[in-house]
Amino acid sequence: MAEHRTTNGNHENNAINELDKKIICALQGDFPLVAEPYKVLAEKAGVSEELFLERVKAMEEEKKIRKMGAVLRHREVGFSSNVLVAWKVDPERLDEVAKQMAASPSVSHCYDRTTAPDWPYNLYTMVHGHSREECERIVAGLAAKTGVEERAMLYTKREWKKVSMKYFQES
Repeated sequence: MAEHRTTNGNHENNAINELDKKIICALQGDFPLVAEPYKVLAEKAGVSEELFLERVKAMEEEKKIRKMGAVLRHREVGFSSNVLVAWKVDPERLDEVAKQMAASPSVSHCYDRTTAPDWPYNLYTMVHGHSREECERIVAGLAAKTGVEERAMLYTKREWKKVSMKYFQES
């Protein structure tokens, strides 16, 4: 497939073609739990596994696909409690602390955000546990490990929506 580039290396036409739309649609559903999952997804998109993987890699390189990941349905796997923890981290330590927290198996999300005058927290983690007490212990452990003490803990009261975005789907 030919690629259009300007002299500075940027894509002149970064539009997503019909084949790539089919591949993106195939990637959006449940991941097949079989020996050759990409073969199943390629069949769903109507292409060979080799072409499917080739296009996925190309779309990642072209920044058309930013990430692929799993969605944890925490209640279905036995985690009855979770808490969003907003941490106040020294900006010079943000990357170091984020890497330490993200390495915890109890943390499913870890990301930084801009602070506000009345909200000084710049790092957020989603912690899952079997009880509120377990979440408290995990968070205390993260604080001890990183030396970051100032935090706000926001427990989930009710989950309103948990679905991934669907692109190129008919309404």
